[in-house]
Amino acid sequence: MRNLDKLEVFRYADRLAIEVYRTTASLPVAEKYGLVTQMRRAAVSVVSNIAEGSARNSDTDFARFLEIALGSARELSDQLHFTDRLNLAQAELAMASALCEECTRMLAALLKTLRSRMKRMG
Repeated sequence: MRNLDKLEVFRYADRLAIEVYRTTASLPVAEKYGLVTQMRRAAVSVVSNIAEGSARNSDTDFARFLEIALGSARELSDQLHFTDRLNLAQAELAMASALCEECTRMLAALLKTLRSRMKRMG
């Protein structure tokens, strides 16, 4: 089991989820059951899958959950860009978009490192 406090990507994902909740609060009420729900679920999925994967005993299981988290981060990134293109909350999107980009980069790097280590170990 890995210590979540030592995983920088978990801290970024946690900040991302909080920022998405803040950002989506400013979206139009008409989006409450559309983009707001989807974006919040994707953001929570990122942090939740990192947490669940870190509790697994094998690198293979951890990598599988990181892959799911990465997929959710990319989904969220697209939703943030879509929201921007609709001109719904441009000013509020900047921080969430930056955190999402960094979280995605960190997840991809961690997965690459983990896979490399798994290859070396056989």
